[in-house]
Amino acid sequence: MVVGICVGETSLSEVTFISDKMPKVGEYVTIEYDGKKVLGMIENLIRGNDALNVDINDFKAIQKISKIGVEDNYIRGKVKILGDVNDNLKLPRTPVLPGTEIHLADKDVLEEIFKVRNPIKLGTLVNQSDVDVNVEANPILSRHLAILAMTGAGKSNTVSVLIDQLLSYSVPIFVFDMHGEYVGAEFPNGDVNVIKPKINPKYMEFYEIKKLMNIPSNAVIQERHFREAFNYATDELSSGTERTVDFLDLMHDYLKAKSGLDDEESKIDKAVVDVMNKINDAKLKYAKLFFPSAPNIISNIKHSHVNVLDLSQVDEYVASVLVSHILRNSLQRSKEAARSGNKEDLLKNSVFFILEEAHILAPKKRDSDSKRWIQRVAREGRKFGLGLCLVSQSPKTVDHDALSQMNNMIILRLVEPEDQRHVQSASESLSQDLVNQLPSLNVGEAVVLGLMSKVPTLVKIDEFKGRSHGDDMDIASYFASIKQKEAEELERMEQETLDMGYDY
Repeated sequence: MVVGICVGETSLSEVTFISDKMPKVGEYVTIEYDGKKVLGMIENLIRGNDALNVDINDFKAIQKISKIGVEDNYIRGKVKILGDVNDNLKLPRTPVLPGTEIHLADKDVLEEIFKVRNPIKLGTLVNQSDVDVNVEANPILSRHLAILAMTGAGKSNTVSVLIDQLLSYSVPIFVFDMHGEYVGAEFPNGDVNVIKPKINPKYMEFYEIKKLMNIPSNAVIQERHFREAFNYATDELSSGTERTVDFLDLMHDYLKAKSGLDDEESKIDKAVVDVMNKINDAKLKYAKLFFPSAPNIISNIKHSHVNVLDLSQVDEYVASVLVSHILRNSLQRSKEAARSGNKEDLLKNSVFFILEEAHILAPKKRDSDSKRWIQRVAREGRKFGLGLCLVSQSPKTVDHDALSQMNNMIILRLVEPEDQRHVQSASESLSQDLVNQLPSLNVGEAVVLGLMSKVPTLVKIDEFKGRSHGDDMDIASYFASIKQKEAEELERMEQETLDMGYDY
């Protein structure tokens, strides 16, 4: 099928065409010239009429012309050149000859494009529902991914589809679940392993536990006393003290002995007492977080499972500490495996981390422990088998450094211009024409681009076949059902009264 004819000056990256039929943005086309069959994508369309140009300001004249000038209508479009179909999609070295016909790409050509070694099926082409869109799994796992969308655009469904597809490869997935969406989820290809946010303080770094104890960096004397107690507790546990002994209790006992509280003749050290009080306050505040017998969280990760860390009951401050704690431990463990020289050991430690609410965990305008470790894993993780997926409905507030390390993107509907600009600045392969399509995407439709796909693609994401909790709540129906139940109960009580012989 002829889509149009190339006109004007052409380049190695794009061509302009004129058509007498309206094609669709996102459709793939082929152009044959100089012995090549080049694949392209329609990225822009304009419909116009030479007789009805914007310089005419007379309404009646426009009305008359519109009745007789229908034949002057034209359709102009722009095709982005993607590469030679017969040469592994290498970009051509010569531009298209003007006057060359542009054809709609055949189904067999597209199926070959989306044939990959380790397929992850995301859905079908928006404009050709009979063509499956498969992306390559390995670039997702090693080169990171961002899933971005405005609220209600289908983000949770997309994440669930991705998780289920990765489970078919038995990939260990770790979800930082900020709202408990995946705690009760069910996936056809694997099980959910819910991990409670329990930390054994002995596995924490000094700066992590100091932050939870609320000891500011400028409190030099308090920090010195706290470090001494931290080192003492670490040495005690390393020397064979029972694992069930509370790390914080060891610190507190050390400080109490140092404070002078037990000796009436000694002068009480107020700074030491202040640190003791902060430890006591933290033990109360984080009673559900600190467990002296808890194993390292990453030791709970199961292969072939969605490992879900339920963060719905903790505040953002604690969530940040937990994320940094887990990412740091995972990177450290993977580096140790890499130093052993055993590639199989390194692969055993591979994890794909999914971070919901990435704008909270890696904020653009403020520093946090989680952001620093997200940035570090984004930069170094691919060498050690650690992958990241940043998920957010507010891309403009996600740290640019972290977002730019995501070499793959699934972008659903985005309307706000600042969101669009921020995403485009973080992605080399997101053209302005594709950005212009983001506000017009329907629910569940997405632009897919990056190393996981040979070509940028407009995809209708599959509907998740399992069970999740990411949908909006049906609040109106809930309260309507309460009213209905109350009416039914009143009617039942009235009937019982009548049956007992009473009359109103």
